[in-house]
Amino acid sequence: MKHDVAGLGNALVDALVRLPDDGLLTEVGLNRGHMHPKPHDEWVGVFEKARSHGVEIQSGGSCANTIATLGLMGLSARFCGQISDDEFGALYTGSMDEACGGHALQLARSGNTGKCLSLISVEDAERTLVTDLGSAVELSDLGDFEDIIRASSVLHVTGYLFLGGPMVDAAWRAIKVAREAGVPVSLDCADPFVIGAVAERMNQAVDKADILFLNEEEALALTGLGPEEAVKALAPRARTVVVKMGARGSLVAQDGEIATVQVYKTDAIDTTGAGDSFAAGYLYGWCRDWEPARCGDLGSRVASLAVAQMGAVVRDRDALAAAITAAS
Repeated sequence: MKHDVAGLGNALVDALVRLPDDGLLTEVGLNRGHMHPKPHDEWVGVFEKARSHGVEIQSGGSCANTIATLGLMGLSARFCGQISDDEFGALYTGSMDEACGGHALQLARSGNTGKCLSLISVEDAERTLVTDLGSAVELSDLGDFEDIIRASSVLHVTGYLFLGGPMVDAAWRAIKVAREAGVPVSLDCADPFVIGAVAERMNQAVDKADILFLNEEEALALTGLGPEEAVKALAPRARTVVVKMGARGSLVAQDGEIATVQVYKTDAIDTTGAGDSFAAGYLYGWCRDWEPARCGDLGSRVASLAVAQMGAVVRDRDALAAAITAAS
């Protein structure tokens, strides 16, 4: 079966909780706006305290957010990641099936499904994250996903895969399969922290990418340059380079041409996954052979929908369809 986009990433369940104040953060010793890695038992302890405020469970992880959004937009998209045989794993599978009509998830032999608790401030939409990567980072064998890559129009991966563990080898294998099959590679650099932690690996990945997504901070971490200079410096390394500049829009460079893309302002409720949603909108247009500026416009529209709701994935198919029409 032919697919539009294949994605490889860390399968992390998103547990979303809106907090009326910072009382819980203080109680459990969390720094507002920061990410806090926790082992499974400690994660569950914080989750049990937070769930009294109401919790929404969704499939998550940067790449999975992009792939789920693409599925909801009507493309044939498949996500590969690793989950465990537990309640969160079943919820994750159901969420990906609902969005994409199928999945390429692998089942770990032991351990717990990876998860991220997003504690979202009602006041300003600031996120405080508590993460347990669990089995998500232990994927060592792509299995049948290699055939899905070969049958896809593009492979999408994120920088998080290169931080360490078996996922590093899995990422390189996926990229090798794609390049040997003539399938373009899309890379979202993910986070300035990733670039700082594994700069050599990230630079190697950038040089194997055909489509490159960065925000302003990631571009600075990778090149030491501001967005306008960074996009020019990176253009010889990837055919398409997108640098997102927040409220100032985005820059898209392709084949020697640079376009500026506007943002669509909205009242932010949850900024989780705005970049993942932008990538989904852009890749939708790319798969439809749209010009770069038009791809970027749809990316901005989908990102705007994402920040105006709880959760990283826009699950309103009608709203997504309207965004596609508006960008057309």
